[in-house]
Amino acid sequence: MHPGVFRFDGNTRWVTENMTQEKLLADYLEYFRVSANIGYRPESGRENMKNAVVFRTNNGLPDEGYLLDVKNNVVRLEASSPSGFQYGMNTLMQLLPPEIYSSKWEKDIEWEVPAVTIKDYPRFSYRGFMLDVARKFMPKEHVLKIIDYLSLHKINYLHLHLVDDNGWRLEIKEYPELTDVGAWRADRYNYFSARQNPVDGEPTPVGGYYSQKDIRDIVAYAANKQIEVIPEIEMPAHTVSSLSAFPHLTCPVVEGPINVLPGIGGDLSSVIYCAGNDSVFSFLEDVIDEVTQLFPSEYIHIGGDEAWKDNWEKCPLCQNRIKEEGLEDEEALQAWFVNRIGDYIRSKGKKVMGWDELTNGKIPEGATILGWRGDGRHALKAADQGFPFIMSPAIPFYFIRYQGPQWFEPFTYFGNNTLRDVYNYEPSDDMNSGQFNLLKGVQACLWSEFIDDPEEAEYMIFPRLAAFSEVAWSNPENRYWDQFLPRLDHLTEIYDHLGVNYASKSMFNLFHSVRPLDGNLEIDLSCIRPDVDVRYTTDRDEPDASSTIYDAPFEVEDGEIVRAASFVGAERKGEILTLNLRYNKATGASVMSEEHNAGVLTNGLLGSEKLTDGEYVDLYNRGGEFVIDLGKKKSFSKVTFSFLNNYGRAVHLPSEIQVSVSENGRKYRLVVDRKLSEHERLSEGIKHEMVGFNLDQVNAQYVKILLKATGIMPEGHVLENDPGRIGFDEVRVE
Repeated sequence: MHPGVFRFDGNTRWVTENMTQEKLLADYLEYFRVSANIGYRPESGRENMKNAVVFRTNNGLPDEGYLLDVKNNVVRLEASSPSGFQYGMNTLMQLLPPEIYSSKWEKDIEWEVPAVTIKDYPRFSYRGFMLDVARKFMPKEHVLKIIDYLSLHKINYLHLHLVDDNGWRLEIKEYPELTDVGAWRADRYNYFSARQNPVDGEPTPVGGYYSQKDIRDIVAYAANKQIEVIPEIEMPAHTVSSLSAFPHLTCPVVEGPINVLPGIGGDLSSVIYCAGNDSVFSFLEDVIDEVTQLFPSEYIHIGGDEAWKDNWEKCPLCQNRIKEEGLEDEEALQAWFVNRIGDYIRSKGKKVMGWDELTNGKIPEGATILGWRGDGRHALKAADQGFPFIMSPAIPFYFIRYQGPQWFEPFTYFGNNTLRDVYNYEPSDDMNSGQFNLLKGVQACLWSEFIDDPEEAEYMIFPRLAAFSEVAWSNPENRYWDQFLPRLDHLTEIYDHLGVNYASKSMFNLFHSVRPLDGNLEIDLSCIRPDVDVRYTTDRDEPDASSTIYDAPFEVEDGEIVRAASFVGAERKGEILTLNLRYNKATGASVMSEEHNAGVLTNGLLGSEKLTDGEYVDLYNRGGEFVIDLGKKKSFSKVTFSFLNNYGRAVHLPSEIQVSVSENGRKYRLVVDRKLSEHERLSEGIKHEMVGFNLDQVNAQYVKILLKATGIMPEGHVLENDPGRIGFDEVRVE
């Protein structure tokens, strides 16, 4: 940092060398015109001009690197490529007051930047973001907005997931049925995983697609922002949308109508292209011909993930193909499939990209693998064979997951990928040098199953993309969470002026843990931001800047309600966390079980409607046994159990509940044995299910609970033939 500042005024000059630099400057100068009311024009001029921003080519800098030198009378920006100039301009703009991104004239602002010298370049050449426009169609205008925001974060690849069971989003002139039929689905008002399959002939009003002109506009717009757009055309699975238009391309053993899926699809999600049908390859080659004309990218992503082989195992055409090609099994058949397509893609001068399931067999020549399973480590199998790869781990780079304490977040899948989780991820961990040398970069993904509109997409992406961008750009020795946060706060002010619908409170909201402790309850509160004060009350009042500061776990008594929030000074930053603890004779009792988090059953706190919020014992495809030690003999005549029902994830009541009691923990007496019929235990929606049993008066210290698995989901269930799970929440003894 040098002393002084550079101040922009009406006489500041912008000096460029060529038309490419002038074109690149246009968007930035528009910000000055709107927010500073200054109309700048690029010009050629001398290198030693004063009160000027001077662009100069420096071929000694890395391809995407730049040198930004700010003095009090001149700003010099050097780079060896348009990308470098763009990233340098991004940095210069972010040094200005955030009002520079305002959509109106901001009066009385000093438009100045600190005197500083920054020499910077990215760690990885591939810094990607995947947008799923197949499950939830995003209008072109929103995609262009996302591209603007990607550019702000120095992201250089946009991976468009254009094809899935829920929609085909790309116009193909040779096959208009792909968008006439495959882009549209039946309407469903419930959440993605609970949506029933359509009835044949049902209206299909929901969907959309990009015309070829739309795609050319998107690609050109991205190119002006130094972003390459990669198309993903899924195969052989996730293709119900195209098979709804051309059902003859699936295996002949598939029975019944094929319609675009509103949700998961149950058994229909295993309907995939027939590997034994040559028409499939003619079709895909025609599609690839048009895709290569629309997308200048060197890559075509072919998916390759989650291809269930049920129909291939029964299909005479697929079995014949296995014999003809001398293949070992259906997994080898998929490898043969993607290699045949890979050869065709390479004949078009393109490279194959695919998910890490491609490592289950022979990898297509020259392919780049995206690792998403097992923290991305499945991609290392490709590296060990000499293939380049990209780390795109579901944990923490899938932005479909919750970004903060789940009690405050919109409903989605699975567990947490917080802002801090994203920032702290190091892609090179546990890699050897040979593997690391083949690592091209990293990619974050927004899957859109639970996205209802473009604003919700922005909420899920930002500000996590800011944390991701630092992982993609900076070496680990230059990344510090506590130093990132002030930069993020400045960036969120830019978000405010740009109108980004980011998650402004998630990073400030509180995580909680309520633990049984010797018959009492202990409260633990935490926030991912270390630069806040956590304040709480136990008298039902809202916390404020004078409330008790949380500095260690504390115990609560019956009747107290904990309310807590994060503060910076006098300003409350997060939502108020309310822990309404409901005491009974089991509250605070210890629980003996093989389940590691069984203590949640006696912590007096009901969970939310989200299975992974930390308040449930999750019993997938199994039952469980729990022994509650009440601490001493107690008299009671009722036990009540709280369970979660989440139809879309097959979370239902157990098939049988047994309750036994004991005075000494050795000899038990059975007091409840209740079998639940399929009708009783399976219901739609998301809700708490309270199952209570009245008993003859009992005197006991130990209560043993045995739950039996809910079973396999029956015909007609949205997850037909899948194992169910039990979400066990709370035990009341009264």
